[in-house]
Amino acid sequence: MSSDYGKVETDVELKTSAAKFHEFFTKRPHHLSNISSDKIKDCNLHEGEWGTVGSIVHWNYVHDGKAKVAKELFEAIDDEKNSITLKVVEGDLLEHYKSFKITIQASPKGEGCTVHWTFEYEKVHGDVEDPHTLLQLAAGLSKDICSHLST
Repeated sequence: MSSDYGKVETDVELKTSAAKFHEFFTKRPHHLSNISSDKIKDCNLHEGEWGTVGSIVHWNYVHDGKAKVAKELFEAIDDEKNSITLKVVEGDLLEHYKSFKITIQASPKGEGCTVHWTFEYEKVHGDVEDPHTLLQLAAGLSKDICSHLST
């Protein structure tokens, strides 16, 4: 595997159940613009139905202070493992990455859960930075979802 392929991961500890987090991100991501408006400006269903494999979601978001867009395909949803796999099919990320896959898995831990984010990607060239700041954005979204679910 060349150095153009990469993988970054992070864990976020939350005080909400794994099932609640998973259900929110799978079936209600369009609510993110209301609870995390500094990060997500809009989220719309482009094709399919909320919470189903094969659905495509269109995001307007802010990353590193700039407005960005992405279309993501729900490739896999495992309600038993509270896991979602998304593939970026269009948008700003594909200017820097030939492919970009996101896996989000929420695992029960004590009275809350740990959300594990994984980004797997292939860079268009070796000078492209690893998406660590995007991973920070994802961690922030997780915390915003937790705050919302706790109220």
